[in-house]
Amino acid sequence: MPLPPASIPDDTLLLCVDMQPKFLAAIPDGEAVRRRCEFAVAAARGIGLPVAFTEQVPHKLGRTAPELMALAPDAPYWSKDAFSALADDGIRDNLLRHRDLQHLIFCGIETPVCIYQSAIGALADGLQVTILSDAVGARRPDDARAVLVELARAGAHVLPSETVFYALLRDVNHPFFREYTQLVKSHQDC
Repeated sequence: MPLPPASIPDDTLLLCVDMQPKFLAAIPDGEAVRRRCEFAVAAARGIGLPVAFTEQVPHKLGRTAPELMALAPDAPYWSKDAFSALADDGIRDNLLRHRDLQHLIFCGIETPVCIYQSAIGALADGLQVTILSDAVGARRPDDARAVLVELARAGAHVLPSETVFYALLRDVNHPFFREYTQLVKSHQDC
């Protein structure tokens, strides 16, 4: 059950980056990354956080994985040619001009390219950035690890999904707490 509108943190958004099946097929643990992104999207929706998707040249690479879109069917999705979501004027306009956005939470692929460049762009714009460390992936895991270390040095929070969403819940009295613990249990294998 989502929170009542008055308690939704409207300054925070989960941005699910380029989770397209053609990209996922190139990621060694692509299925696990998709499942962790499903967890993140479901948790965000349950808490009441807005969710948006980006798609890298979808006319060539296809749309976002249908499993993810089904979890947030009314979420906006934005196509992009640039690697950084914030380098695309349309996405940037939607994120920064039409919202009171203060904090971006990222999940998706690929960590050393689109996640990195989008996060650096968001930090440069003065936004708080959180990378869900267990819900991002890359073709080369060593590159991803190095990038996550560098993003933390640059000021991003690099944390596991459960840590972030438990922090947003704050305590066991949150209306989504019971459903969230079930969501955690149903995704513990990925």
